[in-house]
Amino acid sequence: MKRRFISGLIAGAVILGPGAALAAHGKPGLWTITSTMQMANAPKMPPGMAEMMKKRGMNVPMAGQPFTSQMCMTAEEVNADKPPRMTSREINCDTKILSQSASSMKSETVCHGVMDGVGHSEINWTGNEHYMGSYNFKGTMHGQPNEMSTTYKGDWISADCGAVKPFSAKAMAH
Repeated sequence: MKRRFISGLIAGAVILGPGAALAAHGKPGLWTITSTMQMANAPKMPPGMAEMMKKRGMNVPMAGQPFTSQMCMTAEEVNADKPPRMTSREINCDTKILSQSASSMKSETVCHGVMDGVGHSEINWTGNEHYMGSYNFKGTMHGQPNEMSTTYKGDWISADCGAVKPFSAKAMAH
């Protein structure tokens, strides 16, 4: 049960906030990302999971409440012309860009695995140090019907990531 809940959190995290600098719109370095999620049929957190997450320094996400995390973006990620493919033992998501301009992008993400369905995202940039957007997913999670909507924003903090390690889609693979 714990593994199933964690895989759901990971699946949600993978699609909640696009990389801080998709399609060369950002800056390398440390970003703060805040997202708020609403999810129908959300899985219940197993007993003790919240305490374990807190001990590991993780914020416990609550539906409808803002969740803030930090992400380190490398120059390679910033200069990529499309979102990274997210694949692990339990998740297989592929994103394609539907439309793009100098200040916005719309994309579609198709996922299979613990999350099976289609999501649509819209992101708007204000310069190369701030973005905001939304994501809506409809499909199943662990075989149960699910709909999820998320709003998010990202703010560039510093060129120095400090202790925050760069995100890598390869790190998702088990």
